[in-house]
Amino acid sequence: MYWQLTSSGHLPDEYDVAVIEGAATTGEHIETLRKVRETAAVVIALGTCAVTGGIPALAGTLDYDARYGVVYGDGIAVARGRQVPVPVTSVIAVDYQVPGCPIDPAEFVKVLSRALMGLKDAIPVDPMCAICKTEENICFLDQGKACLGLVTRTGCGAKCVSLSRPCTGCRGLSPEANLPAARRVYADKGLDPAELDRLFDLYNAAREVVL
Repeated sequence: MYWQLTSSGHLPDEYDVAVIEGAATTGEHIETLRKVRETAAVVIALGTCAVTGGIPALAGTLDYDARYGVVYGDGIAVARGRQVPVPVTSVIAVDYQVPGCPIDPAEFVKVLSRALMGLKDAIPVDPMCAICKTEENICFLDQGKACLGLVTRTGCGAKCVSLSRPCTGCRGLSPEANLPAARRVYADKGLDPAELDRLFDLYNAAREVVL
């Protein structure tokens, strides 16, 4: 869906904390992000789209211009150049991240509090599987069903899996993840290893993009 900023006035000369949500989808967004980074003491990337690109970043895996034209034609005004959607983290350095789609409000409050107190980011790094074990969730992979918990960063309390839904990877890749080993696990469970990468791209297609 095409959606520019709801409003855009004069940017303040400085920010104590700038909270940025959503992926960058135009050249104007790129310019604005860089201006905010120059004037903000602290920048927080809020939500999956800002942290890893989210679903909008899937557009970068396709012929973006052609598909954009099919949906919108050539009659819609674009703010200073259309841009394949990329996460905020690909454009500027951020000090704190709050991944998730949707985010956990309690996690956001915790991160904002750390920012205001000058404490370092403490985003969890363990894969989701560690939490599933403590929650005694039944493993989807053991049932021959695809789940991304073995490579996804924890921090949500494994809410989806606890509600009998496989993890879809919305919190991004865990720094502790071993993708080759995860693909072997998929094969051992009778699943196509390529399915892991395909599913993970739903929220993380632009995770390695740097502008």
